[in-house]
Amino acid sequence: MAGRTEPLLSPREKVRRFPTTPGVYLMKDAQGRVIYVGKAVNLRSRAGSYFNSAAAIDVRTRDLVPCIADIDFLPADSEVDALLLEARLIKDVQPRFNQELKDDKTFPYLQITTNEDFPRVEFTRKPQTSGVKLYGPFTSAKRLRGAIAVLQRIFKFRTCSLDIIESEERWRWFRPCLLASINQCTAPCNLRVSKEEYAEDIRRLRMFLDGRKQALMDELRESMQQASKELKFEKAARIRDEIKAIENLNLRGDLREHAQPEAFYIDPKRGMRGLQKIFNLTTTPRRIEGMDIAHLQGGETVASLVQFIDGLPFKHGYKRFRIKTVQGVDDFASMREVVSRHFRRMQQEGSSFPDILLIDGGKGQLNAAVESLEALNIRRPLVISLAKQQEEIFVPGESDSIQLTRHSYALRLLQYVRDEAHRFAQSYHHLLRKKATFEE
Repeated sequence: MAGRTEPLLSPREKVRRFPTTPGVYLMKDAQGRVIYVGKAVNLRSRAGSYFNSAAAIDVRTRDLVPCIADIDFLPADSEVDALLLEARLIKDVQPRFNQELKDDKTFPYLQITTNEDFPRVEFTRKPQTSGVKLYGPFTSAKRLRGAIAVLQRIFKFRTCSLDIIESEERWRWFRPCLLASINQCTAPCNLRVSKEEYAEDIRRLRMFLDGRKQALMDELRESMQQASKELKFEKAARIRDEIKAIENLNLRGDLREHAQPEAFYIDPKRGMRGLQKIFNLTTTPRRIEGMDIAHLQGGETVASLVQFIDGLPFKHGYKRFRIKTVQGVDDFASMREVVSRHFRRMQQEGSSFPDILLIDGGKGQLNAAVESLEALNIRRPLVISLAKQQEEIFVPGESDSIQLTRHSYALRLLQYVRDEAHRFAQSYHHLLRKKATFEE
């Protein structure tokens, strides 16, 4: 006796049998062609929403709904996996109702640079045509940003726009952004990771993005076991944590909650260009020197000078001063002395002057520095000061301060120079205090 053939289910009935887990749904027309691909955290709920009365009149779905003759799904381990699977299918299948998304370059992509020592992973709406590996387009900018934030915690790649070259030692003095402090980036900007180690992290990220998750997990487990055999327990522990993080992706909640604001990293190139624009300089400045004053207990005063070239610290240009001619605490007189001593020496040695001299302080400290330079009768560089409390920038001859947005790359660079001068002055202060205590 022939078995009964189960009647074909309508799309509306079929959706009721979908799981309530993450995945991708594929809508098909009467000819069996995929006409739309969508992602879901809950497949049954999301796909089922297309078959209610509201979807039939909604401007976003009213043309699609009458064309749906069949619907299928592909399961995913997490919302991140679903997001990436959706992007791959849209790119490969090019469904009719996703086509507008496919052709519109303003939609978001995940872009990995391929021609750098330390490749960047970027969110972009204007993808480059060469020198990059592209993933997308994606249907949600917020969810893509969230996915990048989640994946960065696992693979610890950089998302900044710095041009980092491993052979340039100056990067060893660069201050990483907060992402390094929270263990979300391996800080190639400070050369804390080698080019080869970083490339391995990017290779694993690309395996995940390409949908080779199981192969990646197998490789990681094998690497962990090998590290243990070689008694490299710290490396084995790192790989173990990476495996756990990938396995727990589905426990991370809504990706929109993970979208994070930009970390306030210092971009030297943009910072220097910003300074050129703000101060109407004819060329982009290359050398900035920063000065700060610090006081020892008992009234002894010291000063620091730090030097930045192309927006990066140049430690060989750092100098310390013990104030010789000023009695007691007098920041203005101390600033006059140290500026005079420094620039007189450069004048005598025939050395070039910095493009910008940054003074830590307000109008009083700035005026003291300018007076010293005028007394030397030299063509002074641009002299500015940065006051901590309101982050105000003062310029000679201007009564009003300049206040930049906290997002400004120029301000961040000036803050970096100012803070480094302060740190260097304080370190000298502590060194001398320790020496005095020892001598007692």
